[in-house]
Amino acid sequence: MDFKDYYKILGVEPTADEKAIKAAYRKLARKYHPDVSKEKDAEVHFKEVAEAYEVLKDTEKRAEFDDLRKYGQHGRPFEHPRGRQPGAGAFTDAYGGDYSDFFESIFRRGGGAEEARNRARKGQDVEMDLPVFLEETLDGEAKKISFQLPGAMGQPAQSKSLNVKIPQGVVDGERIRLKGQGGPGLGGGPAGDLYLNIRFAPHPLFDVQGSDLVLTVPLAPWEAALGAKVEAPTLNGRITLTIPANSQSGQRLRIKGRGLGNKNGERGDLYAQLKVVMPKTTSDDARKLWEKLAQKVDFDPRSEWSK
Repeated sequence: MDFKDYYKILGVEPTADEKAIKAAYRKLARKYHPDVSKEKDAEVHFKEVAEAYEVLKDTEKRAEFDDLRKYGQHGRPFEHPRGRQPGAGAFTDAYGGDYSDFFESIFRRGGGAEEARNRARKGQDVEMDLPVFLEETLDGEAKKISFQLPGAMGQPAQSKSLNVKIPQGVVDGERIRLKGQGGPGLGGGPAGDLYLNIRFAPHPLFDVQGSDLVLTVPLAPWEAALGAKVEAPTLNGRITLTIPANSQSGQRLRIKGRGLGNKNGERGDLYAQLKVVMPKTTSDDARKLWEKLAQKVDFDPRSEWSK
């Protein structure tokens, strides 16, 4: 095998500091990156530059290389000096393990369980949005999800399914971690994690305000004026609302404990927001009644304008 002078590969002096080494690496990595470079043998040069930076950015590896450098010249055949033991420093395979024999002879340990531990890497984390219906935050049942796991070491992606129980008190936008449910580990390393971003699906009836819910309750004018009993929906069944006489549009009635669950195992409240609505059409008889009412009732809805 040939000796590689990593300083020459990066074009820096042996006295170069960490900043100069990093700057040289970035410049050459851009120049030779296979995706954009038109240089001849760009991929080969890119790997050499990455290998050189892997050594010189690490204090222990650089010190070991400096000690070895006096025994070889760049591009010339090289053998370890008598009695030298390769692999004094721990090694992290950050570039996929495609290194030269020279690098392997210096920084790889002698194999076996110790090398396997050095090569082990955690699998890739996976993140996905999870749409959740408001009713699902209360029922405590498992929700089936399916997602793609990234392939390890060039392997194709794989589909995976899980039954996930929606935690009580979960809120919109919350991020949930499922340990070990992400991509497979490498070299015996642990699997990555799965992160679920909770997204409440819009509900046709309820607006969410923290752990409370708001339900708009349409009322006919006479129901607001005289009071009424109104059947209203909740997330888990219907209830009867008592509408007080002379209720105002926009007024809220509180129904305790009919909202969403919280982290303490309790439930928020449901607020019934009253909204007075008019019929879209009016018969002649009804119109006469409205006219009679307008004459009988001493009421100016815009009286505050004159204050």
